Amino acid sequence: MVVNVNTNRFNRDAATGGTRPLRRASWRRSDQPGPSVTIGLVNNMAGAAFQATEHQFVSLLDAASGGIPIQVSFYALPGLSRTESGGERFASHYAGIDALLNTRLDGIIVTGREPKMASLCDEPYWDSFTQVLEWARGNTYSAIWSCLAAHAAILHMDGIRRRKSDEKNFGVFECVHASDHPLTEGLPLRFRVPHSRWNGVAQEDLVRAGYRVLSRIADGGVDSFVKQDKSLFVFFQGHLEYESDTLMREYRRDVGRYIRGEAKTYPLPPQGYFSSSTENALTRLRQGAAAIHSNAELLHGVTDTLEAAKIKNTWQRSASLIYRNWLQGIWTQKSAGRHHAVATMSLSR
Repeated sequence: MVVNVNTNRFNRDAATGGTRPLRRASWRRSDQPGPSVTIGLVNNMAGAAFQATEHQFVSLLDAASGGIPIQVSFYALPGLSRTESGGERFASHYAGIDALLNTRLDGIIVTGREPKMASLCDEPYWDSFTQVLEWARGNTYSAIWSCLAAHAAILHMDGIRRRKSDEKNFGVFECVHASDHPLTEGLPLRFRVPHSRWNGVAQEDLVRAGYRVLSRIADGGVDSFVKQDKSLFVFFQGHLEYESDTLMREYRRDVGRYIRGEAKTYPLPPQGYFSSSTENALTRLRQGAAAIHSNAELLHGVTDTLEAAKIKNTWQRSASLIYRNWLQGIWTQKSAGRHHAVATMSLSR
């Protein structure tokens, strides 16, 4: 299925940084006739993750489209520099928040970003982020808030503060249903979701404020939750959009930070992700790090081990199904002519 990208100067090489071919999506101009679901992606990531995140979400929307035509447009909050986000591509393909606030979209996806401040309210983009949230209430059928964006959204909406864990929630975790909802219809009783975060929110805080928890990590902790207003707000603490090698690249990044002295502790490998042989090899390198003569030798050993790793994507099918349910709910409302009405994916179900 074609995913139309809302830009007049979009090309496939720019989308993938010239190195990664787009999986399945067909990139075309958005001025083709016919109805479609309009989705905005507010991409707040920085560095290499900026273009990777764009690619991941567009690929996931394409895989989940199920025959629904989708038109995607890109936005960024103030404070994201061109150096951080891909230079000319950022300038030519991303609009500012003013453009978003002056339009209506069927759905929106807002990504997170590594925090720079101790409190999310002190982040330089906070005021713009809250403007986007308030706009989304009355100008979308549904909005997805991903990872840190989910934490920022519930802090603004209901004063719910996230809690830092003793260890990073890092890996692919088995999740279970916490309640029935159209978004999770068709999912198996247990399904897997990548997570990469230090912070989380307590289920009791969410329930007290009127949120519905949809899924939990099997051995504890919230995975996804929703709240119904004029728009259905969907919150993912995990990363359904991740590609097979995303956690591997994050692990290599974290090892590099440790080697450069930017992190105090050597990172643990992501849970439930690598084969047992790869995980054992990485554990041996971690345990023997102090005895290795040079940082270059250590990084070389980690890189060689990761390059030889065989990674199986165990979450793609579930991710596509959840996003297909999300798109189908939006499409049903739009087809019925109830623009920006109360979502049919309501909490009463």
